[in-house]
This record gives sequence, C-alpha cells and structure tokens, in this order.
Amino acid sequence: MLWIQQTPEGVIFKAVIQPRASRNEIVGLKGDALKIRLTAPPVEGAANKMCIELLAKTFKVRKSDVEIVRGKSSKSKQILVRSATRKQIESLLESQTSYSFSEK
Repeated sequence: MLWIQQTPEGVIFKAVIQPRASRNEIVGLKGDALKIRLTAPPVEGAANKMCIELLAKTFKVRKSDVEIVRGKSSKSKQILVRSATRKQIESLLESQTSYSFSEK
C-alpha cells in the first residue's frame, strides 16, 4: 500500500524513480512507494525536474506546488504536493494506474 501522509501543507508520499526509461510514466507501486519511469538521465537535476513536471501534470497542479522534500540525489524520494488532499491524490493515481486504494 502506498505510504501517504497528510500534512497542513499538503500531501507527502514516497516515490521510486527509474531514470533513462523509454517513456515518462507512473507505473504503479514498488513496496510502499509510487514507481515512476522518466526519460531524463539522473544528472544535474534533470530527472528531478522531469519528475516534478510529470507529477504536476498528473495531479493537475502548478509545478511550484510539487516539491521533492527528501532524496534529491537518490532514486527513493519523498514528494510534497501542496494544496492537495490524500483523497485527491489517491483518486488521480487510481485513474493513472491499475492500483485501487479502496481495495486495501
């Protein structure tokens, strides 16, 4: 099950990034983290920037509302989505992946 934490600022969740993939996509879950594939290489913040862009588009928020709060130089990250609720994040992720939060 995806680890999601509601905070006063927004929602924080775990993600595992696979850089240099063939396409940008949210694949599903890897353990308690969201697995994300990105075409960008993990150099000079390119993968982090692409990750923020993909998540902002997926969650229908501005790029400035998505922040990597832990793991900027790691494949494992914690990501904050400001002004979002846990329910909104779960609903949007269900529409993007085959994972269902209501089953768990």
